[in-house]
Amino acid sequence: MIEAIEPLMTALQSEAASGPAITASAAAALAVGLAAFGAGYAERGIGAAAMGAIAEDEDLFVNGLILTVLPETLVILALVVVFLV
Repeated sequence: MIEAIEPLMTALQSEAASGPAITASAAAALAVGLAAFGAGYAERGIGAAAMGAIAEDEDLFVNGLILTVLPETLVILALVVVFLV
């Protein structure tokens, strides 16, 4: 594996001199993908806690719903950035 790293580094260095490593579209797609991954990771814990709270007290439904949907604003903001780029 070590032998494959040196030619790869040489190829990346020669490409770096001619332009950016990734295009703007690829960077935008990466940003949205990472934002969606982060939102999903956050919702994992929030959803479980919200369901536990709602099971004990039904009056906490609205709070649980708001806290569960809140991480999705991260993905929405990432999509806004994509359309601005």
